[in-house]
Amino acid sequence: MKRIVEIVPARPGWYARWRLSPEDTRCYPVSLWALLEEGDGSGREVVGVDCIGQWPGADDNEAGGVFVRYLFQTPDSGLPEDAEPPTTGQRRTTGPRLQPLTAP
Repeated sequence: MKRIVEIVPARPGWYARWRLSPEDTRCYPVSLWALLEEGDGSGREVVGVDCIGQWPGADDNEAGGVFVRYLFQTPDSGLPEDAEPPTTGQRRTTGPRLQPLTAP
């Protein structure tokens, strides 16, 4: 089992690209980067969690989507051609999800 070692916010311009069919891809902005470590400490990897809560290797990613790669596009150059901002219906409602902190 992997454990989270560190979480940092992603800078604007990072996207996760997913292949939905041989001809169709979709990019979602990356919200955060997580440094994961194997339970025995033997290996580490960094994964980006996109704005709808998907990351490579998650069991409950969008059905049929396969992670392709991360890409960076400077914010002043616009969105990638296959970028899609999430709608309320796309946001994750079950499974692992970050929760807002509430003031004590």
